[in-house]
Amino acid sequence: MARQARLAADIGGTFTDIVLEDGARRWSGKVLTTTHAPELGVIEGIGVVLAESGLRPEDIAVFIHGTTLATNALIERKGARTAFITTAGFRDIIEQGYEKRFDHYDLMIDRPAPLVPRRLRFELSERLSADGDILTPLDERAVEPLALNIVASGATAVAVGFLHAYAHDRHETRVRELLLRHLPKDVTVCISSEVAPEIREYERFSTTIANAYVRPLMASYLYRLRDRLKAMKLTAPLFLMMSGGGLTTLETAARFPIRLVESGPAGGAILASQIAAECALAHVLSFDMGGTTAKICLLNDGEPERARKFEIARAYRDMKGSGIPVRIPVIEMVEIGAGGGSIARVDKLRRITVGPDSAGSMPGPVCYGRGGVEPAVTDANLALGKIDPAYFAGGKIALDEAAARAALRKTIGEPLGLRDFWPAAGVTEIVEENMANAARVHAIERGHDIAACTMIAFGGGAPLHACRLAEKIGVSTIIVPRGAGVGSAIGFLRAPVAYEITRSAVVALERFDATRVNTLLAAMTADARAVVAPALGRVKPRIQIIADCRYTGQGHEIRVSVPLRKLAAADGARLKAEFERLYEQVYGLRIPNQEAEAITWSVTVSAPASKPKRAARAARQAAPRPRSRRLVYDPALGRRLEVPVYWRFDMKPGSAIKGPAIIAEDETSTIVGANFRASVNSLGYIVLERKS
Repeated sequence: MARQARLAADIGGTFTDIVLEDGARRWSGKVLTTTHAPELGVIEGIGVVLAESGLRPEDIAVFIHGTTLATNALIERKGARTAFITTAGFRDIIEQGYEKRFDHYDLMIDRPAPLVPRRLRFELSERLSADGDILTPLDERAVEPLALNIVASGATAVAVGFLHAYAHDRHETRVRELLLRHLPKDVTVCISSEVAPEIREYERFSTTIANAYVRPLMASYLYRLRDRLKAMKLTAPLFLMMSGGGLTTLETAARFPIRLVESGPAGGAILASQIAAECALAHVLSFDMGGTTAKICLLNDGEPERARKFEIARAYRDMKGSGIPVRIPVIEMVEIGAGGGSIARVDKLRRITVGPDSAGSMPGPVCYGRGGVEPAVTDANLALGKIDPAYFAGGKIALDEAAARAALRKTIGEPLGLRDFWPAAGVTEIVEENMANAARVHAIERGHDIAACTMIAFGGGAPLHACRLAEKIGVSTIIVPRGAGVGSAIGFLRAPVAYEITRSAVVALERFDATRVNTLLAAMTADARAVVAPALGRVKPRIQIIADCRYTGQGHEIRVSVPLRKLAAADGARLKAEFERLYEQVYGLRIPNQEAEAITWSVTVSAPASKPKRAARAARQAAPRPRSRRLVYDPALGRRLEVPVYWRFDMKPGSAIKGPAIIAEDETSTIVGANFRASVNSLGYIVLERKS
């Protein structure tokens, strides 16, 4: 019998989630992330789901993996010592940045330190013009002594970024060739014309440096994981989830690990996209809350918003411009330090604060009994009765409720004079308000009416907080999918194999050079096809082409779809007309008699999407008997009361209950607030609707 089981693993800051699907059957599990050697947690989790399913490693047809390792290495500055080589006169670009302050009113502003200190930034005599003309020949004789300096510095990674290399790469390619002759074999070399071939030197250089910084760590991890999988006879193809929502091969991921920085959250957005299609939802707010962070993403017509720029390791967590920019395809979302492990304190102004720092998996929240002394959000939820200590993480982690209450009393209650359950209630109210503020700002910045959205809640923490968050932001309907506690990993299994290539080439739309554009797009399409071809087999791929267009002289672009055919000179006018339509939609006007240009082109080659099932209205069923009752704090009522606890899989499609109540399952619990009713649709999803 042909192998058909599909496996997914998502490494988070606190938990590693594993999902195994075989046809309509699904098994899932959570294990604590083994930070020192993440592959150990993955192997442990795989062993758990294989034992539960009765399947063998040989039965698995494909393994899809996402991880936060690259992100954490950048945030914690635990990557390789990296050197940077650039055109003479430009080594300080990565420190000058945009040459503006991201906060004009903070006189003591802290900017993120560059990943490469000035002493490890080297210059070479060379320069090409934007047209490719040699203005200063490359000084090849200087490369060998430069390589010796790099070795003496102890650097194990090198990033190369020259002026105008996004369009003309011959100097970068030659320098890499020379460096590899003179550097030890274990030193990695990345060139900007491969990592981020786009205009804007600061962002191109920053992305290339970040890729070099994490590549030794990520390549080592990925190949260690591959070897351990082989040792357990799991030889299925391994694909990595990318930040833009597609899958790529292990080899490509090891070359360009910067594309993995938001791979976990991207899986959640893909899951939300599928649910939006199944339930015919036009406007969706995806709410993913795990052990370390909460992620909020907006979807329109089933598609998450996408961008090609992302900031890592912000000095001010919620302030744009305070981080390290990278130019990669990414699903756009807001991420805040509001997870189950986020630590609660009382500040100098006698206010409760939560996060952004997290207890992680070690020591974890106080209730884990692993040495944590500062209370976290999970401690508060446990103290409020929202979590059943007997079923947390499928019963694999025993929780100490008395220790959680004691920590909350000491850290929050005593300084503020709060007794009983109020310290825990204060912590959850603050974390929910933090998430609500982030959701409001994210929606306003993108011109969306957040109250018109349906919330899709998943991750171990989101179903615990979804009703209260919905009340704060005005959302009336919430969907909690099956397997919500491991939602991102399930999203991995829904993601298409895809790869996006982006290159800058300035083309005036009024004088459209169709021959040049066709040649460029053909080469990009061939390169992208080559990456995904091993996974596609004989399946015809889906191709999408986008041009970033702007009025000549502007600094911001708008994404415009390009027809999938050989372009002609007349297509310049068609692209301009579509650009101006979108420009007016965004900015409310058009600029008459102003020329426009395409700056950057992107080609995405992907496997065709499968047709989703459609949710239907289920015939009404009687509500099941509750398994137990539990004393729980309800914030809408402002008091504790005894509520029924239902087991999720006792609730059949069509059954409905009224809040307040709890719907429990292995990896999470859905809190049905006093102002909500819950029902189960034909696909087994919990639908929470505000009572009229």
